[in-house]
Amino acid sequence: MAPRADSVLTLLAQLIDFSKFLGGTAEERQATARDILDGFRTAGFIYLKNHPIPADAVQRTFARSAALFALDDEAKLKLSWTTPEANRGYVSLGREKVTLHDDSAEVDKMRSTAPDLKETMEIGRDTDPQFPNRWPDEDDVVGLRGFRADMMDFFGRCQALEAEVMRAIALGLGLEQDFFQQYIHPGSNNLRLLHYPGVKADVFERNPEQMRTGEHSDYGCITLLFQDSRGGLQVRSPSGEFVDATPIEGTIVVNAGDMLARWSNDTIRSTIHRVARPPNQDDEHPARYSIAYFCNPNMDSFIETLPGTYATEKDRKYEGIRSGEYLPSLCLDGRRLPVGDVCATIYDGFVLLNNVYAVLNGGDLVGPVSSTGVDVLYRPVRRG
Repeated sequence: MAPRADSVLTLLAQLIDFSKFLGGTAEERQATARDILDGFRTAGFIYLKNHPIPADAVQRTFARSAALFALDDEAKLKLSWTTPEANRGYVSLGREKVTLHDDSAEVDKMRSTAPDLKETMEIGRDTDPQFPNRWPDEDDVVGLRGFRADMMDFFGRCQALEAEVMRAIALGLGLEQDFFQQYIHPGSNNLRLLHYPGVKADVFERNPEQMRTGEHSDYGCITLLFQDSRGGLQVRSPSGEFVDATPIEGTIVVNAGDMLARWSNDTIRSTIHRVARPPNQDDEHPARYSIAYFCNPNMDSFIETLPGTYATEKDRKYEGIRSGEYLPSLCLDGRRLPVGDVCATIYDGFVLLNNVYAVLNGGDLVGPVSSTGVDVLYRPVRRG
């Protein structure tokens, strides 16, 4: 077994008592906001304890997730992800590959030899008539009764927490506390349930490239991550080494994404992370479950470099951009690819995916692409 990485908490991240922001004095709120900003500046990751999401709500969501992924393949595939615009539904094991490689042949090889060992379920706002969620039949499975109601309850709790974390970030940056609220309500957020099935240890030993989820950064503002006790999440430190983001009971891991880094003129870090082989396990690694809530601004929000993050116009690293155009701009960097080409480009060393322009360029996507992160490489194909 590879040596265990050091803990991200001991090396980088801060453990934040969020109750001091929610119910503390003005001085405690400001101090907590500074601590949160410091964590995002240095590590791009923080842990929140004493947050407002009750333990029973988290446990119930994990239980519902386990019941969903315990369905047979036929039942799960009926809920399959359908379109890149919707980004709703089930994605089966092996359909995604997160990678830093930019060579399409190498990516294809990795996808066949070392696919990400996970299956997922994407859930968005339930009030969008154009892109409805894909809900399981609750009548036949006891563990799924109330699934939709519980997921929407948890979605709402996460959205409320997002609003408070963004208030803290605003205060930390010297802005009015409600600065971000007009940009994030109602938002374009996704709740992602993740299941990493149990796997033999020799799967990792035979293939050094094998990960449960490959190296990537999240493209949005912030991500709220709920972990089980299995471990495996790792964060890349400023020195380039990966360190464990060790699960801490009752906490939420919060990381900053690419858009917030851009918005803050890189005052805030968007950090590369992955899900690797779990630490301190024997011949077989048990299943791992996690829940990610990806927070993204409204699609029509115009994102400009935040005041106070630059001294002169020359110090502004980025032009303003509409939120809904941000991901396509990463994927194509202003270029339109010919039909049949690999729909990807390089941004800070990442292979990024285009879940919009592949369709606009006259192609169909071979399979699902998640707008909640940097995921699988797919090719557009000719129609007719």
